[in-house]
Amino acid sequence: MSSHLGKVLHLTSFGESHGKSVGGVLDGCPPDVSLTEADIQSQLNRRRPGQSSLTTDREEADMVTIVSGVEDGLTLGTPIAFYVANRDQIPGDYERFRTIPRPSHADYTYQVKYGTRSISGGGRSSARETIARVAGGAIAEKILMEQAGVEIVAWVSAVGDIQAPDMDMQHISRGEVDQNLVRCPHAETAEKMIRHIQSLKEKRDSIGGIVNCVCRQVPAGLGEPVFGKMEAILAQAMLSIPATKGFEIGSGFSGTRMQGSEHNDPFMAAEKGLRTKTNFSGGIQGGITNGEMIYFRVAFKPPATIGLAQKTVDFEGVETILEASGRHDPCVVPRAVPIVEGMAALVIADMLLLQKTREQGLS
Repeated sequence: MSSHLGKVLHLTSFGESHGKSVGGVLDGCPPDVSLTEADIQSQLNRRRPGQSSLTTDREEADMVTIVSGVEDGLTLGTPIAFYVANRDQIPGDYERFRTIPRPSHADYTYQVKYGTRSISGGGRSSARETIARVAGGAIAEKILMEQAGVEIVAWVSAVGDIQAPDMDMQHISRGEVDQNLVRCPHAETAEKMIRHIQSLKEKRDSIGGIVNCVCRQVPAGLGEPVFGKMEAILAQAMLSIPATKGFEIGSGFSGTRMQGSEHNDPFMAAEKGLRTKTNFSGGIQGGITNGEMIYFRVAFKPPATIGLAQKTVDFEGVETILEASGRHDPCVVPRAVPIVEGMAALVIADMLLLQKTREQGLS
């Protein structure tokens, strides 16, 4: 099983959704980066279940404990290990799934691949695993801010057919994003999204959505062509998040409807190096960052666990009716915002440290 991410900044995650704990080990963090549990906790609070009427009813405080790699508020340059205890597990809710693979879940595929699986909550395929991503990403953000001034902000841009207008990516802040339950910074659209999600929750159904993300002040020169291009690694990172089904960067699919004369980003002189007048490239050209903002979108499918009865078959192929109980999100995108930010931070920080290693080798 692949539970590792990164080359220089290397995250390993562990734990199952209904085990004793989930967590990770982040290796490769430079020494003397300021870091406390509070730096991580602020992002985990945005990801945790039970935070609003739009999320699962599972009650987890998700309090992080750092067990190594930090002393007196500074990193030591040694592996940083952290964990979050699981408190509100109800494994009995999943007993019926021992013989019935849930539609659009990983029950069947895990069973086929490994010959076994975690019955309780999906185990490693559960979004509970993303705690390690958010915690590791919070540490990566500290590295990025201290070494390059990088800022990363994600927000909900769509829920089902409800689409928010374009945001000012140069200035949008997490404070604006967190002003409402759905984490859409456009108030009027957010109210429509909230009502839609709440109505589907009452109907025991679910809905998908889109998370946008912008990464500002990313230095030029990051990325490892040809197979480690920045957009390729970002895509891999985002599509490894549970429930993701699509990724586009810069102009994305809309760029296919443009002519080259419209889509090209002309260069202009700047104080340091060059800038581009437009940014349809999304801050990356040839797989390498060019110093402009990186921006992308991630599509999330409707949560597979719904309360409505579904016709399906058991592992023996016998027809049955599955009616899920338990606790689940009617829409994952409000809680996915810090996960997207964390994964972006891990990728960019890894590329930054890798580039610094190369530059030091050439000096």
